[in-house]
Amino acid sequence: MKRIALTAQVREKVGKGVARGLRRDAQVPAVLYSHGKSTPITMVNKDISKVLNTEGGEHALINLKLEGGKGAGDKLALIKDYQTDPLSGKLIHLDLMEVAMNEKVKLQVAVHISGTAAGVKEGGIFQYGQRNLEIECLPAHIPDFIDVNIEHLKVNESLHVRDITAPEGVKILTEGDNTVATIQPPISEAKLEAMLTTTPAEVTEGEEPELVKKPKAEGEAPEAKGKEGAKEAAPKAGAPKAAAAAPKAAAAAPKAAPKK
Repeated sequence: MKRIALTAQVREKVGKGVARGLRRDAQVPAVLYSHGKSTPITMVNKDISKVLNTEGGEHALINLKLEGGKGAGDKLALIKDYQTDPLSGKLIHLDLMEVAMNEKVKLQVAVHISGTAAGVKEGGIFQYGQRNLEIECLPAHIPDFIDVNIEHLKVNESLHVRDITAPEGVKILTEGDNTVATIQPPISEAKLEAMLTTTPAEVTEGEEPELVKKPKAEGEAPEAKGKEGAKEAAPKAGAPKAAAAAPKAAAAAPKAAPKK
């Protein structure tokens, strides 16, 4: 387990403007968390970036020397989280967690795959699964990574979290059914060629594409089909006129005087 000595300054001012100013001066705004309390601090960007860029650096134990303000003194810490600029990749924020050598901690460590699977030698395809594992252990037992050997894996076989032997003093918390590695069967040349040569179905020359009819509006009469349909439609078309004429005849009847 790596132990690295770093220095940090306790800062009284916080906020976006302060953080931008620190970054311009090659500093990194950071926070040290300890048993529900937080202390804003500042660290040299180059120093902490160097730690993060080394293998296992994310899990290194940091002998942190705090200078200035309240909470100054020597601390033992782990990197809890960090943020980088999406464009430049530069470190822009850091969270540290104070730890004690006699208190267990929970953290994520990387899975390191070693060996060449027997199934791969037979033409199978290696497929990565779980890339990180959550573990619990004392700070002194934190591994840089967990090594997983896959030489015994054959085609159509998988290795799960439950199959991993944890290092001494380390407890794996990740769900045991999660897959770490799988060897998929190879794709045959015939299947590969079929996948590459398959083209979308084409319309036969001269064949008219099927048309989707526009739905009828509510209350609209159905479309007449053929001669019989036309004959049936004719009376219906005239019916409203006859109905309209009847009231006129009824209205004219009262005008005629009764005969004596």
